[in-house]
Amino acid sequence: MARRGPAVAIALLLLGAALVTAGCGLGAGNGVGTVDLTVTREFGAVKMSETSAEANESDTVMRFLEGNDEIETRYGGGYVKSIDGVSEDERGGHPYDWFFYVNGLESPVGAADVSLKGGEKIWWDIHDWSASQGVPAVVGSWPAPFTTGWEGHDPAVFVECLGGGAACGTTAKALEAEGAKVGGAAGGKAPNGAIRVVVGPWTRLRSDPAAKLLEDGPAESGIYANFEGQGGDWRLVGLDEDGKKARTFGADAGLVAATRHFEGPPVWLVTGGTRAAVRAAAEALDTADLRDHYAVASEAGAVTPLPLRSGPG
Repeated sequence: MARRGPAVAIALLLLGAALVTAGCGLGAGNGVGTVDLTVTREFGAVKMSETSAEANESDTVMRFLEGNDEIETRYGGGYVKSIDGVSEDERGGHPYDWFFYVNGLESPVGAADVSLKGGEKIWWDIHDWSASQGVPAVVGSWPAPFTTGWEGHDPAVFVECLGGGAACGTTAKALEAEGAKVGGAAGGKAPNGAIRVVVGPWTRLRSDPAAKLLEDGPAESGIYANFEGQGGDWRLVGLDEDGKKARTFGADAGLVAATRHFEGPPVWLVTGGTRAAVRAAAEALDTADLRDHYAVASEAGAVTPLPLRSGPG
């Protein structure tokens, strides 16, 4: 499943450029509630700014960003070139561009065409996209999308327990503690439009169409991790920003990641090579462990953000 890259995004943004120009004279309008805005670099590794501010009914993601950070745009104001002095670029032959996520999902349209509602979480990040033209979903806006919904859909959540044991209950409790409406059971089927959280060992999850994207690399899944069989068991492998193998974790290291199958709802993966690894992943479902991370490996009570950094330092 090919992801949309910046070239495709630019074509979409050009279509909305006229709307940006037309909207410049609009009044602020009525308030819709507080929106959280985060700006980072290098897959969330470096935080540049963080704001919680009141949004108005005339605000778009672009307009809200412009009201809180210094930006430069291209293509009639529909495409972000730089934020707070950090600009798109090519470094060492690797392309760097700005990407944005609404409630943990990569937007299918440009920032000038996305209106805002109270409680939403907007995340802008500039990173090397040579290994993946797009990342369909991220975990770093937790508890979104479980509390906010996705692309106008209600925030229905379904926990699919595929041999996850106690980790399934831990997952459901973590979601409910954030106010999510959780359904699900072992062997149950998620209703249409529900956000799925699939919990269980990788040997079970890899038959799921969305989870299986992991095996095709970040270009398909947007997840910088994989599993390798070792002695009949599965071990979590962390990939670097180039999509290359960088670290093999211990047998009991779990993975929390998110992806998307075609244009369907996001799918979160709470998995690992062993039952203990799945429990470790489920125990990382909180703001402290997930915030501003694309995905995480969880091992012995500590999390490692994914992707891993490339090169020295």
